[in-house]
Amino acid sequence: MHPIAFVFDMDGVIIHSNPYHKVALHQFCEKYGYHLTEDELRNKIYGRTNKQWITNLFERELGAEELDRFAEEKEGLFRDLIAKDIKALDGLKDFLDLMNLQKIDRAIGTSAPRSNVDFVMSKTQLTSYFPVILDDSFVEHGKPNPEIYIKCAAALNYDPANCVVFEDSLSGVAAGKAAGCKVVGVATTHTHAELADTDLVIDDFTNLDPAEVIHKLYK
Repeated sequence: MHPIAFVFDMDGVIIHSNPYHKVALHQFCEKYGYHLTEDELRNKIYGRTNKQWITNLFERELGAEELDRFAEEKEGLFRDLIAKDIKALDGLKDFLDLMNLQKIDRAIGTSAPRSNVDFVMSKTQLTSYFPVILDDSFVEHGKPNPEIYIKCAAALNYDPANCVVFEDSLSGVAAGKAAGCKVVGVATTHTHAELADTDLVIDDFTNLDPAEVIHKLYK
């Protein structure tokens, strides 16, 4: 067993999905009379579970059935928008193949619902690379709460201090740091400067070696 494990967020890390989520969110919000600025999207929605951001949007308590209906409506919009364009982030498959050779355990920890996880894994053909996947149903508290990454570490049987989290959102970075993990910022949603609170920033996985990442973070 390798002493270090990797934990991947999904949206913005496995796939570059946020432009499509943004369009879907705008379509959903506009339908219900909400006109959100980019700052409002970042502060109220990005990186959060559907339960969190939908409650934030409507600013009232919602029943479970109503939450589920709103969530699936928005996620259906997203899946329709990205279906023809979806692909793994540049270099990711080669990176995962190297992880297999180097025997590095890994998990996905995402705020997305299982319907999106199954959709993304199927479309990118990456299912076999991720034996451990925790979606939004595994947590009570979404990011920036560290619960998802603490539970990912436990599922992998690693101490969080020996886990490297790959994140694109600021709430996700905060969650990874609060869990006690090393955090690699993936600059798909935010700039390098905005990800300055991470331990390392990458644009994508092109020509990236897992062993070199570990050396940089734990030297």
